[in-house]
Amino acid sequence: MPDYLKFALLLCLLLGGQSVWASESPAATESHSATVATEQGNSSVIQAFTSREIVESDIVVIEDKTKRLIMFLLAVPLLLLLIATVALGVAMGIYGKQVFLPHMICAGLSLTLALGHAVVGIVWFFPF
Repeated sequence: MPDYLKFALLLCLLLGGQSVWASESPAATESHSATVATEQGNSSVIQAFTSREIVESDIVVIEDKTKRLIMFLLAVPLLLLLIATVALGVAMGIYGKQVFLPHMICAGLSLTLALGHAVVGIVWFFPF
């Protein structure tokens, strides 16, 4: 039997089985309603914990000036690593230097700092 006929037969079996799986039996409907009831009970328990007021201590609260200083301290090495990555890339591409490993290390550190910088910026300053 040719491969395209095997594929067509398999496709027909899969598509034909869809109609069997799509119909719900009465047992499936009962288990679905029990699942919905359980989820509603779970959501009321979760709401009891999330409805409390959150009181932040002085340790958690960070001033905007400190946040901006931390963002600056993340940005300076990030900028230096980006410049080093570009310089190593140019040295490899144009001048044929064998600096692939240092280039990749700088690129990995740059990516790590960029992701950290982005996450901290979104968490602290997203709603402005």
